Amino acid sequence: MPGSPPGIEARLERLSRDGEPALLTKSRIGLEKESLRVARSGGIALTPHPAALGSPLTHPWLTTDYSEALLEFVTPPFEDFSEVFSCLKGLHLYVHEKLDGEILWATSMPCILSGEQGIPIAEYGDSNPGRMKHVYRVGLGYRYGRVMQVIAGVHFNFSFHDHFWPMYRTLLGSDQELRHFRDAHYMGLVRNLQRYGWLIPYLFGASPAVCKSFFTDKEPDLLVFDDTTYYEPFATSLRMGDIGYQNRKEEGMGVKACYDSLHDYVHSLACATRTPCPVWERIGVKVNGEYRQLNANQLQIENEYYSSVRPKQIPEAMETPSRALLERGIRYVELRSLDVNAYHPLGVDAEQIHFLHLFMLYCLLRDSPLIDALERKEIDRNLLWVAHQGRDSQLKLQRAGKAVLFRDWARELLDAMLPLAELVARQTHKPIYIDTLVQQIAKVEEPETTPSGRMLREMREQGEGFYAFANRLSREQWRHFETQQMEASFRRELDRLSVESLQWQREIEAQDSEDFDVFLERYFAGQVEGCAE
Repeated sequence: MPGSPPGIEARLERLSRDGEPALLTKSRIGLEKESLRVARSGGIALTPHPAALGSPLTHPWLTTDYSEALLEFVTPPFEDFSEVFSCLKGLHLYVHEKLDGEILWATSMPCILSGEQGIPIAEYGDSNPGRMKHVYRVGLGYRYGRVMQVIAGVHFNFSFHDHFWPMYRTLLGSDQELRHFRDAHYMGLVRNLQRYGWLIPYLFGASPAVCKSFFTDKEPDLLVFDDTTYYEPFATSLRMGDIGYQNRKEEGMGVKACYDSLHDYVHSLACATRTPCPVWERIGVKVNGEYRQLNANQLQIENEYYSSVRPKQIPEAMETPSRALLERGIRYVELRSLDVNAYHPLGVDAEQIHFLHLFMLYCLLRDSPLIDALERKEIDRNLLWVAHQGRDSQLKLQRAGKAVLFRDWARELLDAMLPLAELVARQTHKPIYIDTLVQQIAKVEEPETTPSGRMLREMREQGEGFYAFANRLSREQWRHFETQQMEASFRRELDRLSVESLQWQREIEAQDSEDFDVFLERYFAGQVEGCAE
């Protein structure tokens, strides 16, 4: 296998000969897809989250992200990828039936905005957990501005089959305890997803332009496309660039998680949730009896930390995310760098999902050394450069202190994935794994065939600014759902979940007699210790 990187060739051969390669195909994936509700006027819907969709606090599949208008569709994890799409499609059809005069926005970058105060923060009821979710979002608004928080994305949640880990441990000849072996290799996967993660916004980025109304206080360092639109000619994903939600690195209060091990990751974030930040202290925490943020620490909670990938475990009851990881290890990995696919009604398509499956396998099987200070800077810069200039044929990235042509490195990575794609295709009898890899290689050779290139070309040909383009696609997709039939059994299931989620919220509120200040104190008392001197 010429050009295969260290670790890949030997591990693939050993898997084929001595292991169970079929376990590579039994991975489980889930999706979280965000979409803005948009009013007839073309701006963000100012109506409350529709009661017909249930409670965003307790519904497992339909909730809200930062804004009351920012819907989030959450699928359970499935081994059969077709079931993921079936579930996501059913959720969209259900929402289509329940919205009155509103549509879902088809792109990551938002519709016409009318300033910070025109963005309603999500509400979750009067219970302490509901108030905490709301106050956390109030804090994000004070810290980073509300506008940044209404950029939509797609999160790809990935986990290996439980039987994979003992097989892989035996294959590598490790005597490490199984949970620690699993956590160590998941963290290796996470490190490689960061090293090579710039490939995702290039291949699937769909936000090269933005409505001028996105910028409320100053003109950005972007070019003017027309009277309504800013853009960058070679951009792939402005969402992943420096106009999106960051943790204020430029003001000297940035937080950097350590990915050397799960223990290091957990404690680095725990430290940030315990370390006061003078800039946030100036905002105030409780002012005139009203909370402006949960606390004035570098991070209010761990989820505030912006990153393109996260190791995840599902918290129980009053657990913090870090405590859950420390207690039970990594359950799945969340890749957060996908833009909403503007050319698919569901915001993501089969080509992307099967490629991301391959990408996850590749990043696990490839050697994954620790990230030093130099490489950390290179990772951040490479992602930023690809987000803003990825389609420039002369773009160079940094690798081990040296400049390398983006197209050469991207092609090298994709070529190295071919033996893996062939192995998975043989196991699944699905040529889509090879087909999608061929499609991604073609995008590297022809940058204008990427979604971002296609968007800008279409905007020019149609004489449309960003808003007109995105509005047209949004309405076309909304009409598409009118032609689709929803399975009656799935509708009944969502009706049941909507009713039960509202009842569950009422029960939580009825049983909730604890003072909110005491509730927060008790929650944060369960934090993982951090900030070792």
